[in-house]
Amino acid sequence: MTTTTPVRWGILATGGIAEKFAADLALVPDNELAAVGSRRPDAAQEFAARHGAARAHGSYEELVADPDVDVVYVATPHGRHLEDVRLCFAAGKHVLCEKALTMNADDSATLVAEAQQHGLFFAEAMWMRTNPNIRRLAEIAASDDLGTVRQVRAELGFVGRRDVARLWDLDLGASALLDVGIYPLTFAHLVLGEPQHIAAAGVVSESGVDLSGGATLTYASGAVASIAWTQVALGDNRAVVAGDAGRIEVPGRFHHPDGFTVVRGDDREDVALPVTGRGYAHEIEEVAACLRAGATASTVLPLDQTVAIQRQMDTILEQIGVARR
Repeated sequence: MTTTTPVRWGILATGGIAEKFAADLALVPDNELAAVGSRRPDAAQEFAARHGAARAHGSYEELVADPDVDVVYVATPHGRHLEDVRLCFAAGKHVLCEKALTMNADDSATLVAEAQQHGLFFAEAMWMRTNPNIRRLAEIAASDDLGTVRQVRAELGFVGRRDVARLWDLDLGASALLDVGIYPLTFAHLVLGEPQHIAAAGVVSESGVDLSGGATLTYASGAVASIAWTQVALGDNRAVVAGDAGRIEVPGRFHHPDGFTVVRGDDREDVALPVTGRGYAHEIEEVAACLRAGATASTVLPLDQTVAIQRQMDTILEQIGVARR
């Protein structure tokens, strides 16, 4: 990898998230879609035609064997991530894997260790972390601008369509927490760090899918975070970071905001940093920068925090009553 050659991406799977990623990839200079792979050759060919991929492969094995692919974006449901990421590593490919990284923290830690053993770049595609407004918000929260931060509130929800299998099929990793609850949990971690205690409750379907939930997290600093998530209701999807000298209000959908408001007494300051495309472009830029620098991990998408948050989700799912998978 050099600073004068484009980063050549392969996309593994052709679902909705892959479509969004490919559209934003086209907006990032010096990055290109070299190939796409699907278990259905016709789906790969149609995807390649829509997004200008040089090659369409009729299997994941063919994709990872492509010598013109530098890094693979794994876009399968999280129930497949362990298998699919290992396939990439075995072929010597760097990986950006959709969130949640795996179904549990132990599997995530295993993949992190394997990436390090292979000397390959690896990151979870938590695109929220790379959003310019989220990064600026975190900087403000870490300064003394809000005084001492004492409270974080964040919730995210939607009504999942019944024809979207990954939301309801346990074999694909169906879980409202892993799908959307991971965002408010990560948001709280960005601002407050690792909690001392988690108390969670939720609703689990007859088939064993967690549909909705909420959690209160407390911290050594004396701060508290209140988070909620659902795939069966339309929430306002907002977030607030509150200190003893001010607060930050993030409008819905808080995990990919176009801006936010800093409130200090009667003063309200609107902050709006430009976002490229849907926002996936910024994680693409971060991965490309790491690859060109020869780095095997990103400080913006830190693997230790990915695993730590996965352990928090393990705790929450256990408290809700979801069987370990």
